[in-house]
Amino acid sequence: MSSIRVTYSGLISFAVGIGSIITGTVFTLIVTRQLSVEEFGTWNLIGSIVAYMLLLESPIFFWITREIARDVKSAKTAIITSGTFSSIGMLVYVIVAYMIGQQSNADISMMIFALILVPVNLLNHTITGINVGWKPHVASYGFIATEISKIPIALLLIYYMDLGILGVIITTVLSYLASIIIQLYFAKPKLMNRFETKFVKKWLRLSWIALFKDIPGTLYVSDVVIFSTITGNVAGIAYITAGRTIGNLVRHSGRISTAIYPKMLAGGKREYLQENLIRTLYFAFPTIAFSITFAKPGLFALNPEYMVASSIVIFLAFRTFFSTLNRIFRSSLQGIDKVDISEESNFRDYLKSSLVVLPTVRIIQYSSYVILLASGLYLLVQQNSSQLELIQYWAIIAVLIEIPFTIYFSILIRRNFNLKLNYIEIGKYCLASLISFAIAFVLMENFLEYNESIFIFLPNLLLYIIIAISIYFSLTYCIDKKTRSLFKSVINELLKRNNSKK
Repeated sequence: MSSIRVTYSGLISFAVGIGSIITGTVFTLIVTRQLSVEEFGTWNLIGSIVAYMLLLESPIFFWITREIARDVKSAKTAIITSGTFSSIGMLVYVIVAYMIGQQSNADISMMIFALILVPVNLLNHTITGINVGWKPHVASYGFIATEISKIPIALLLIYYMDLGILGVIITTVLSYLASIIIQLYFAKPKLMNRFETKFVKKWLRLSWIALFKDIPGTLYVSDVVIFSTITGNVAGIAYITAGRTIGNLVRHSGRISTAIYPKMLAGGKREYLQENLIRTLYFAFPTIAFSITFAKPGLFALNPEYMVASSIVIFLAFRTFFSTLNRIFRSSLQGIDKVDISEESNFRDYLKSSLVVLPTVRIIQYSSYVILLASGLYLLVQQNSSQLELIQYWAIIAVLIEIPFTIYFSILIRRNFNLKLNYIEIGKYCLASLISFAIAFVLMENFLEYNESIFIFLPNLLLYIIIAISIYFSLTYCIDKKTRSLFKSVINELLKRNNSKK
């Protein structure tokens, strides 16, 4: 497992992430331009309920990654068991979707039809868990297969055939199948073993750890359900989702550290975290600046109706930044935890481990988030607050709840990793981001015309995006030695792979 190349896998993942911005933007533009605000809200409500169903598969995903990283032959057992859990998930989904749909103005028939998303989601999740354990970059291949296949299918079903939410659901299912096929191909060497019930027994016996770990994520995605239930409509969900589409671009910076978790599981040096954290910040600062600078035109491109919510993108971008750091810190801490290696580890040992302690902290975090969100929304609804005020409150709470826990996780990291961050380098990246995107912002304010035709507006917008990104990379290349080294390593890798094909 020492063959995992942290930087290589991270760069592959980041490159795929950047590519997915393009493909994801095209898909989102098709969806937001063809669906009404209410339909778009219903679609995102469906996504939140499907996310609940991943809890059923979480014990498999959690343990299969750790086992594959340590060369345990449990992959085939994971695939077969995931299929069994899917049938349970479909039944639970129908019940939950019907109950939630009754409390809002969502399209219940479409919510029920979306149950076909459950089995493909669970299977794709399991195969991803297998590949992350030994070839982390393969998960990126599956992801980009999903993103690329979405576009032609969406054009046919959503744009030309105008099937609405039905078209979105079918498009998503087919794109997930593309990912499953790609990932199965690469996972084949790990599937050449037999089904063994001992693995299933272990996963079920220790399922409480995996489920406990995923409770925070489930609490977080409950915000969509809470909003629709308290306000009685799904329009606000559409606005917050549009804002997240722009703000969540920051998340791709964390892809640089994709391979840290399996590398730590396999006994890799702890120094890998420091290098990858610097590289994460190198991409995080410009993506934050990008999200804020292009919030207004970005939302206009999605749908002119969403442009009024441009203020929330600032909060959502910083929320994603802190969340990305938290995820890197947690995965690093759990990667060095060896409690599950020993067969003699008892219940008390697990309780003291990071596998339980960190999720406990996150449960506190997102329980607070849910309570503050629900109580605040209830009071605002009683005061007849506007839709914009409701989603602004939602966005502010989302970022505020991340900050204290980012500080806490960073303290834990400093106790367990010998980090020596170069703050001068970090300052260079921050300053270069401010300069690059400030120039783009000034140019847009003076010259960008908001034409409602996406075919006219988007090419004009891309010009300013290219200007900002080009200035950032040029500046950092000139003033930062590590940036020049990173560029050189990427070029060398490309040349090496090109020569190997000759």
